Amino acid sequence: MTKLQVAIDLLNTKDALALAEKVAPYVDIIELGTPLIKSEGVSVIRAMKDAFPDKQVFADFKTADTGELEAGLAFDAGADFVTILGSVDDATIKGAVKAANERNKGVVVDTIGVKDRVQRAKEVSAFGVKFVELHAGLDEQALDGYSVQVLIDEAISAGVPVSIAGGVNKDTIKAVKESGAVVAVAGGAIYGAEDPAAAAKELRDILNA
Repeated sequence: MTKLQVAIDLLNTKDALALAEKVAPYVDIIELGTPLIKSEGVSVIRAMKDAFPDKQVFADFKTADTGELEAGLAFDAGADFVTILGSVDDATIKGAVKAANERNKGVVVDTIGVKDRVQRAKEVSAFGVKFVELHAGLDEQALDGYSVQVLIDEAISAGVPVSIAGGVNKDTIKAVKESGAVVAVAGGAIYGAEDPAAAAKELRDILNA
């Protein structure tokens, strides 16, 4: 069953909690975006986990160094998952996994900026990460000719647990599910919608169909 993750790319805790309140009935994982965490610090992680203890909280740290230390900060603040950049040294990822294993939490490797996402996904999966996020960032999505189909094809090729982030919406989420992705990550399709709750429900209904 593909889980639904909402990426909250807002900039303050109050707005993030308000959005989460609307969409929580329909999502499995609440992601606190990198700009939100940079703006508010790890306190936003604790606030979200306290408000929604039954949801998995995903801290999008995009850590590039000191993996064990930064992962520990996220987990100790209440995060269930933390992201480490796939482009970094293997030791950084392994350090984060060590912190995760000590706390029964999970590391997700974010492939943003990685040239060969499929190859890197296979490599880092051997380190004990929970899954690998095949991720096209907002800047990449803005390029002419970008399509989430690239990530969908990569998910099929990878043969390891992956999530897909970068253009997941009501028109593409069925194909994301069929690719075998364990998580579908929707950001703008939810928080940019006129009715975020209805948008999240529509995505959930497609996944459940």
